Amino acid sequence: MTNRRTFIKKISAIGATAPLVTNLKGESSKKDNPIIVCSRGEDWGEKVLIPGWEILSNNGKLLDAIEKSANVTELDPEDTSVGFGGLPNEHGIVQLDASIMYGPNHNCGSVACLEGIKTPSSVARLVMERTDHIHIVGKGAQNFAKAHGFKIENLLTEKARKIWLRWKENISDKDDWFPPKDNSYNNERSTGTINVLAVDSNSDVAGITTTSGLAYKIPGRIGDSPIIGAGLYVDNEVGAAGATGRGEEILRTCGSFFVVEQMRNGKTPQEACEALCKKIVDINGGTKNIDFNDKIVALGKDGSVGCASIKEKKGNEPKLSYWSKNGFKVYRGTYLIEE
Repeated sequence: MTNRRTFIKKISAIGATAPLVTNLKGESSKKDNPIIVCSRGEDWGEKVLIPGWEILSNNGKLLDAIEKSANVTELDPEDTSVGFGGLPNEHGIVQLDASIMYGPNHNCGSVACLEGIKTPSSVARLVMERTDHIHIVGKGAQNFAKAHGFKIENLLTEKARKIWLRWKENISDKDDWFPPKDNSYNNERSTGTINVLAVDSNSDVAGITTTSGLAYKIPGRIGDSPIIGAGLYVDNEVGAAGATGRGEEILRTCGSFFVVEQMRNGKTPQEACEALCKKIVDINGGTKNIDFNDKIVALGKDGSVGCASIKEKKGNEPKLSYWSKNGFKVYRGTYLIEE
């Protein structure tokens, strides 16, 4: 069992400032499966998990549950980091990534740089179930979706277009794009994503990660979300993990695979998430070089959960939410560096 003292001891070797950490023991539903988890707190968690929990609690299909929950954010134009309404690449085109993995047969599917389709997680599921491939990208992914009846639509909402245009106008004061006089530009680049992980009443495990990727990315850029072992990994003997944040760091650590393997070797989901955060800081040469953030969530086969991130503002710990037969709950995780 991890506690505050041992976690601080773990990171002292890299010279990190003592973190504000809470809930280090992690939580477990004590085999109260089924359980479904998403990487958002109270603001999104309940509405994301409702359709998935309704399916799981009525002995429905595990894959249906995680897909329907993932679709909630993909279809919501108010979320600018996933699906419809996601922030575009540098040319103003929305390109979506998603992956899905199913524990019982270790099968998986993913799509990347998918344009014009609101629900990339649903297309990823079809790649898994209807082809012998795992990863389809770009125009090929769009054609595959069209062949299965998906409608091609404009994913750039007015909200996202205005945010993108403001970014474009503020790239440089030496180009021909002028920002408006009442400019109040926020130069932070969105990296939001959502993970949906679940264990059903048979203790089978599955997960989805879906995103519109790094805002204003170079066209064709693929982050960690559609890469099995990076943005998502599932093992039916152990559990599942999913990542959000700077995808390049998750890619070069095989982040979600790393977390699941830590769990296999005896760590709790909370301890495993913290181990990945420490690893990312280590390979970057310590906290002084961290100008990005990553967050990892994990779900054990027994219903235990964990959540950690690299850096947060004071009082703004990373969160996940979950639904089990004990109802809807929000879990507060830990972080290494206080901004």
